[in-house]
This record gives sequence, structure tokens and C-alpha cells, in this order.
Amino acid sequence: MGKTNLPNQRQLKESYDEYLAARVLVTKDLEQGIERAVCSMQSHPTVKGRVKEFDSFYKKYLGLLKKGDSDPLITDLIGIRIICPFFEDIFVVENVLKETFEVVEVERKGSNYSFKEFGYESTHLLIKLPGGVREQRGDCGIDVVEVQIRTILQDAWAEVEHELVYKAEFTPFDEPLKRKIAALNANLFLADTIFQEIREHQRKLNGELGKRRGSFLKKVEESTDRFLFVEEALADTRADDEQNDPQLPTIHSSRASIDELLLNALYAHNRNQFDQAITFYTRILELRPDNTVCSLIYKHRGMANFARSHYEDAITDFTQALELDASSYKSPYYRGIVKAILQRFPEAIDDFTLSLTINAYQPFCLYRRGQAYYHIGDLLQALADCESALNLETDCESALKFKEFLLKKLKM
Repeated sequence: MGKTNLPNQRQLKESYDEYLAARVLVTKDLEQGIERAVCSMQSHPTVKGRVKEFDSFYKKYLGLLKKGDSDPLITDLIGIRIICPFFEDIFVVENVLKETFEVVEVERKGSNYSFKEFGYESTHLLIKLPGGVREQRGDCGIDVVEVQIRTILQDAWAEVEHELVYKAEFTPFDEPLKRKIAALNANLFLADTIFQEIREHQRKLNGELGKRRGSFLKKVEESTDRFLFVEEALADTRADDEQNDPQLPTIHSSRASIDELLLNALYAHNRNQFDQAITFYTRILELRPDNTVCSLIYKHRGMANFARSHYEDAITDFTQALELDASSYKSPYYRGIVKAILQRFPEAIDDFTLSLTINAYQPFCLYRRGQAYYHIGDLLQALADCESALNLETDCESALKFKEFLLKKLKM
């Protein structure tokens, strides 16, 4: 029988200890470097680093020897884990790392599992130790570092799997136990998938909300900031209302969800199809959601009525929104804007004041109230509101122009 070259545990431990202090410092350096690289991401991934303990290293070393590797290379003596909230963040992080470091290898663990197998996917990268780090910390006995990129749920699964399978004396033989583990893995994967779908839906919704808010403010500016409170001032805006968008999605099902109806309402609203938008908003209200949701929908419908110059209908909707949610400071603010356009300035001032009572930190509400005070001849109060608005937002161009306008009027 041939003689087997057995490893010398003591020598391996001495070598391990020789480099340990340097590896700890290198790990911290890499953590900080990766955190800087991903800090601009909106989802703010979490970065964790660790130096592999000797017992884990030695166990893995022996395992590779058993498999016939005569000179085992352990690539995860330093390991960095990047934990992301969503699936899509994994690909963003991977690209950031490729731009920041020299990536030696990319492995997508678990991607080859069949639907019958349990195990969870994880993206592993081997990155070359940066020369600057090596120069600063000295030789640490390694050339590469392993970086794992996972979602929060992938990381949770990996931790549990490590305890149940990797560190256990035996893996489950019992078929019911195997099925339970597979079901748990499937549920986690489904949860990750649903989280990603919700995020994509929210991104669409927020994008449409932003467009809707922008079109609303554009009309407000055209109607108030030029101090023209006549119907002719809105002619150009109404001319735009005729455009159509053939890509507008349409919901045919009478059992559509509130989210689906709202997204379609916003699509229509942002494409100036106000009648269709109002129909969608009304369908949501007919579903009788809770008061907070109803208040929000009344506010959106009020904006649509305002956009098509149905001012009294808009006032009614904003009033309903406020009655259903007393904390909705934008409802009296929007109602005040409509009343200002109708030249009902004292009523507009009352609404702006009510909005500021609910939320005092609104530079544009102060600015609009200042405009209303100007139109009833109270220039000093108009100037006071304008200056308060500029205290909250010093570079508000509209308020700066208005202040200059008022100072000329007051000859100050």
C-alpha cells in the first residue's frame, strides 16, 4: 500500500497564525472599499467581512485532499458578503465590483439545480487582492478574496442550510423532511420574486405619480405665477389636453385590483386623458377602500378635474379628501390653489393657512398664500410669507422673483 502524505496540522496552524493579523486588516480595508463602491445604490446593500477560522479552514483543506487535490487552494480565507434587498441589486453590485476590482472568476451557485432539488442560488466572485491593500498591509498569504452577493432571503437560507446540512452529522434521509426543506426553499425564492415584482410595480407607480405632479404644478404656474387669473391664460394648457397615447393600458376586468386601477388612472392622467382617468378614480372609490386610500383617490381625482378646468368639481374632491383624512395637508393647499385661480383670494388664504396649520414646513404653500395676500392688497403680509418661504427653501426661483416684484411695488 502506498504511503499517503498526511498534512501537518501544527505547521498549517503556524502559517495561519502568521498571516492572521494582516488578514483581519485586509478584510476591514476591503469592507470599506466595497461600501464606498456601492454607497450610491438606492437600496444600500449591507457589506460584511470575515476571516475564515482555522478549524473551518482545516476541515475544508482535508475535504479537498480527500477529493484528490494534492495541493488544496482555499480561496475564501477572506470572505466578503454583500446582502441586497432585491434580486435586481445583485446584478448591479456585480457590475460595480467588476468596475472597481479585478474579477478573476464568477460562479452562480445553485443555478444548475433541478426543480426537484433544494438549495439556494448565490453569486460568488473571486477578486484579486488590490495592490494598494497588499502594499499597505504586507503579505497576507493570499492572492484572491471571495465575495458573495445575495438577497436578504438568500442569506437567511444560506445560514440555516449551513446549520442543517453542512455542519450536521448527517443530512436528512427522510423524504418528508427533504420535501419540507425543498418547500421552504421554494417559498423563500417565491418571496424574493414577489418582492422584486412589488418593487417594479412601485417604480412604475412612483414614475407616473411624479409625471402627474409635474403636470399639475405646470398648470398652477401658468395660472398663478404670471398673475393672470383669466380663462385665456389656460388656453395653451387645454390645447394639450387633446393628445392621445395609443400605448395606454386598459383594464377590462371588473375585478381589477385597486393598484391596477390606480396605475391605469395615472397612465391616463399623465397622457391628458382626464375623462378616462376620472373614470378609473371613480371605480376605485366604488370599491370603498379605507378612508386613507379614499382621501388619496379624491385628491388625484381633484387634480384631474382641475386639469380639465372643472374647478368646482376639483374643490369638491379636495374637500372630500380633507374630510376623510384630516392630516392631508395637501388637500387644503390644492383647494386653495383652485380658489386663487377663481380669484376667491380670502377663501384661498384660509385654505393655505389651514394647510400650514397641519404642516408648517411648506415653502410653496407660503409662497402661494403670499400671492393671495398680494391680490387683496396686503403687500406687507405677502412679503412676510415670501420671506418665510425663502427661509425654508433659499433657492426657490419663483419666490425670489416674487420678492423682487414686491420690493419694487413697496419701493423698498
